[in-house]
Amino acid sequence: MIKMLIAFFFALTMSATAFEKDVIKTSAGDVEITFIGHASLMMTHDGKTIFIDPFGKLADYTQFPKADLILITHDHPDHLDTAVIGTIRKSDTQIIANEAGAKEVEGAVAMKNGDSRTVDDIKIEAVPAYNIKHTRDNGAPFHPKGEGNGYVLTFGGTRIYIAGDTEGVPEMADLKDIDIAFLPMNLPYTMTPDETATAARSFKPKILYPYHTGDTDTQEIVRLLRDTPEIEVRIRPMK
Repeated sequence: MIKMLIAFFFALTMSATAFEKDVIKTSAGDVEITFIGHASLMMTHDGKTIFIDPFGKLADYTQFPKADLILITHDHPDHLDTAVIGTIRKSDTQIIANEAGAKEVEGAVAMKNGDSRTVDDIKIEAVPAYNIKHTRDNGAPFHPKGEGNGYVLTFGGTRIYIAGDTEGVPEMADLKDIDIAFLPMNLPYTMTPDETATAARSFKPKILYPYHTGDTDTQEIVRLLRDTPEIEVRIRPMK
């Protein structure tokens, strides 16, 4: 009986209803964002379900709705989980990935930095995501330039930027009219809080969600951007 209760409560905590959500108003209707964790998000809009970098260690994905669209930023295993993709995809699910990731997922469409396409009235732009100074012991960047994608999704007039694994690259300053941004904040793979704050100031999103935060003190980014009132920092459980 005790084991059954433990299993029940574990399943409850992993269900789709257990995760925090925010609702974003757009001219094309509400976008509901579910914060699954790490770099994994689910968005629902106009009856469609979108997953970004689904990762099986974070949730029981059988408890989520099937995907209409899956976005993969790059092919590291905590961002590209082929087993989870197999669980949430259906016959007409559209899958977009970076070029290396698309080779690992049957039917996926490859986008490279600078590409854009529209899926179900959602404009998708692939933008650069890479390391500048954070490297492996052999000097190779954790995320080489040109390999990974960030994505800008446009719902009506609202633009949501999911940065992927990146540092504050110069191309961020070229981003325009970003309403919501997800920026990674963990070492050694992406950015420190100070680097994240500098990156955010370069394009000034209205709302900033730090994500993929690991053991980083997320309150540090709140303190660093306290004097930048045009950027609202929202902390969600995205460790």
